[in-house]
Amino acid sequence: MPGHENTPIEEYALLGDTETAALVSRQGSIDWLCLPRFDSPACFAALLGTPEHGRWLLGPRDEARSIRSYVDHSFVLETVHETATGAVKVTDLMPLGDGRADIVRSVEGLHGVVTMQHEWVVRFEYGQVRPWVSHGTGHRLDSDVIRAVAGPDMLVLRGTRLPRARDGRHVDEFEVHAGETHTFSTTWFPSYEPVPPPLDIDSRIEETVRVSTHWASRCDYEGPHRDLVVRSLLTLRALTHSRFGGIVAAPTTSLPEDFGGERNWDYRYCWLRDASLTLEALLASGYVDEARLWRNWLVRAVAGDPEDLQIMYAVDGARRLPERTLEHLPGYADSVPVRVGNGAVEQRQSDVLGEVMIALDEARRRGLEVLPQAWAMQRVLVDELARHWDAPDNGLWEIRGPRRHFTHSRVMVWAALDRAVRGVEEWGLEGPVERWRDLRDRVREEILDKGFDPDRGTFTQHYDTREVDASLLLIPLVGFLPADDPRVLGTIAAVEQDLMRDGFLLRYRTQSGVDGLAGDEHPFLACSWWLVSAYAVSGQVDKATALMDRLVTLFNDVGLVSEEYDPANGRMVGNFPQAFSHLAFIGAAHALAQATKAAAAKPGSEAPSGGSSASGGAPLSGGTTSSEGTTPSDPVTPEPAQADGPTGGANRAAGPSGS
Repeated sequence: MPGHENTPIEEYALLGDTETAALVSRQGSIDWLCLPRFDSPACFAALLGTPEHGRWLLGPRDEARSIRSYVDHSFVLETVHETATGAVKVTDLMPLGDGRADIVRSVEGLHGVVTMQHEWVVRFEYGQVRPWVSHGTGHRLDSDVIRAVAGPDMLVLRGTRLPRARDGRHVDEFEVHAGETHTFSTTWFPSYEPVPPPLDIDSRIEETVRVSTHWASRCDYEGPHRDLVVRSLLTLRALTHSRFGGIVAAPTTSLPEDFGGERNWDYRYCWLRDASLTLEALLASGYVDEARLWRNWLVRAVAGDPEDLQIMYAVDGARRLPERTLEHLPGYADSVPVRVGNGAVEQRQSDVLGEVMIALDEARRRGLEVLPQAWAMQRVLVDELARHWDAPDNGLWEIRGPRRHFTHSRVMVWAALDRAVRGVEEWGLEGPVERWRDLRDRVREEILDKGFDPDRGTFTQHYDTREVDASLLLIPLVGFLPADDPRVLGTIAAVEQDLMRDGFLLRYRTQSGVDGLAGDEHPFLACSWWLVSAYAVSGQVDKATALMDRLVTLFNDVGLVSEEYDPANGRMVGNFPQAFSHLAFIGAAHALAQATKAAAAKPGSEAPSGGSSASGGAPLSGGTTSSEGTTPSDPVTPEPAQADGPTGGANRAAGPSGS
């Protein structure tokens, strides 16, 4: 339906049970839900179309002032709707830890009378398949339920009052008086199995809050913006499949990077890069057990011939993720094509193993025991990388134009070899350390020779251009060069000068044509948080603080952020919530907290210079930098450009990258 008005992305909140997730609008419409997994077909797909493509609405009929928040450190969402006649509280959640796939919703009258509207529209296969819907008995404990079945999938709606069929939907209006409570639940299960029993709703709410709050209490970060750091950690946890261990980049597909354009990608998969950076953010905040779950997933996912290593996998480690378009969906803000699957699975991205090796090295530093099978896997993968390291690739941003010799990719090749050398030298693991060390030095020499522009004093996006790329900000964070090296400072200044838009950073200039796609995109929020980290480790603490203070205004009212941000219109852009954005924020918070603390300990000095770290942003690797990364350089450092001022606020910073 061209012209359909979509709910702004920042108006959504996340519900999740660590196996899948739903998006619910402030008005009470669940517009996106894939069951039973993150990467399953959606049964509510109004997010990418219209209400006719499936949704579950439970909200006030009349105009209301709506205020929402999560209960403690959980994803139990409470929304208070106040109308001219009264107020109600709606509680929404997906219960944790019971192995089921349920959404629970309750409405409690607070004062006066509020008329609620209830609409349940189920459409399987991303809004394409209308199920057979009927009233009847469910479990032996049920008196009446609504059942929707199509092929292998069935949904059951239970409630204190059930909506009635009307024109292919189930709708109802009812009054809620002060002191009254109505409860509803939707349960997915395979259609060939018996209907599961109804939930004890009160106990499931209590247990879900308890489990989440206990998990959050393990966070040992005590720096600035702690509440947002904890919420971001919880968001990363919500995007991690609790049984498989896979970490999805986002729970959504095809929320556009360019409204009305073609830059629409499916992020419901596990990128090795994103998962590695998520792991670093968790480790930096005190979560070591999570590293074990992810490492075990990694060993299973990449098992086999090292030549078959992929950049991404399904949440269970499956390899086939064919990309296709859904012609029946009009797309968010008329942005087509709507894609499921991701063609980037076939790309060469030489940086990925570097992120994996950094994360596993950091896990060892944080006390995770060495698993012989995991180290054996790393050895084989490093040796395979060594055979093909000098081939051009698609890079961090998953360009769909010609492959290039991307400088960031080469830096991460260096990082993979560096962490392999550390595994032998610092942890006593077995490996051809002399060969790895020699190749590491060769890679470094090539980067400094071909990836650096001495005239401007900056590293470049790839070897055949003078363009810069925000990924170059990671050079000091992975330990390739000290943060006070003139080449690093010159790169920070060039990135500021070329990529700052309305106070926020672009990934790169799309006008260069490097990505092979039409259209433009908005500032990519992870890049701005990388700039906070780069400022912090290079001693520019005032600039880091100012940029961080501007960025944290972009989180929405429940602490979520998307992939990109449109500063001109003050709204979020791209898939939501985005793991990359949240993990980059966590890294920046750690980096800024450490730099601020160091500056306070050294009167007269703003902050420490130098520092190395993991790619997520915080100096996680103990500040160690290999000796070959410390040679000073001749170029004169340009004066860093000042970031533009803020232009307003509402919210994201991205997952896999760009396709």
